[in-house]
Amino acid sequence: MDIRKQIGNAQRIVVKVGTSTLLHPNGKINLYRIEHLARELADLASQGREVILVTSGAIGVGMLRMGLSQRPDSPQEKQALAAVGQVQLMHLYDKFFTEYGQVVGQVLLTKENFANHDQYINGRNTILTMLKNNVLPVINENDAVTIAEVKIGDNDTLSATVAAMVDADVLIILSDIDGVYDANPQTHPEAKLLHEIPEITQAVEQLAGGAGSNVGTGGMATKIEAAKIAVASGVTMFIASGSENGILRAILQGEEIGTVFPPRPAHLRARKGWLAFGRRISGVLFVDEGCVKALKAGSSLLAAGITATEGNYPAGSTVRVLTHDYQEIARGTINYAAETIEKIKGRKTSDFAGLIQGEIHDEVIHRDNMVLMI
Repeated sequence: MDIRKQIGNAQRIVVKVGTSTLLHPNGKINLYRIEHLARELADLASQGREVILVTSGAIGVGMLRMGLSQRPDSPQEKQALAAVGQVQLMHLYDKFFTEYGQVVGQVLLTKENFANHDQYINGRNTILTMLKNNVLPVINENDAVTIAEVKIGDNDTLSATVAAMVDADVLIILSDIDGVYDANPQTHPEAKLLHEIPEITQAVEQLAGGAGSNVGTGGMATKIEAAKIAVASGVTMFIASGSENGILRAILQGEEIGTVFPPRPAHLRARKGWLAFGRRISGVLFVDEGCVKALKAGSSLLAAGITATEGNYPAGSTVRVLTHDYQEIARGTINYAAETIEKIKGRKTSDFAGLIQGEIHDEVIHRDNMVLMI
């Protein structure tokens, strides 16, 4: 069955809307677009579906409220604008959703909420309880208090992480671009829209290019990263234009709109999802072809297959496992610090006693603490 036809049965839907959809090019609030978004989402909820909105725009709305025409450079000023803008943004959402009989509630998240397992579970339970009580969660990163070191990064990533956390059926990212093209449509008028991307290869990542708008922060590259998270978690993801009326209904009716990323066959288990997408990535391991085959077959990661490492991380960190052409194979919790990996990479476990001191683990990453990303 075609993936676009299957999506009509989706019950739990995450919709992400970008700043460029919420604001006009002149920085003023696009009330028409917000009203139509609220109407569509409220109508989906009226159908008995569970709907979550991940929204950008707090800083942009804060700039408008404070009469600023340029985005400040100071992190503190951006945080202050986010605090002002978040109040105004939620006021608008509450106003429009109330007109359509839908109760909304605000959820502000940070990277720490995903990195800490207890907070991750609590966040999941809170959102699911809101849905159970017919409350539509409106989610944003808590920019007023988040510093760069613990920032999720962008709301494309946030939306995919939320979708994975709550076992969503579909994630729809609405943007100022209507999907992924086989070339940059701004410089290549003949570029064609890719209606389906069954696998995120290195070639697909190269198509992403740079940021698509000088208003928002999430370019196509971040949307491809979001797609990696979504499909690995069993979530179907769409990229579509946020400027078209009825876009959500059209997608859920199976129309050939935007770009769809089909999910992997099975959802990640809750703990596996947390390992892959909840924790901060601290480093990288490069492995040889033999190691890749062993990992695909279900083996743990052994030092013999490691050829190089990047980053300065302690034992217990989460690292990415890559091939030498930068294809991501897995993520997991590593048993050794980076300096130890430098000593044991390419070596057999039987050699460890003469190379390192302290506790010795047979596996660099045990398979129970690892998630395959292929």
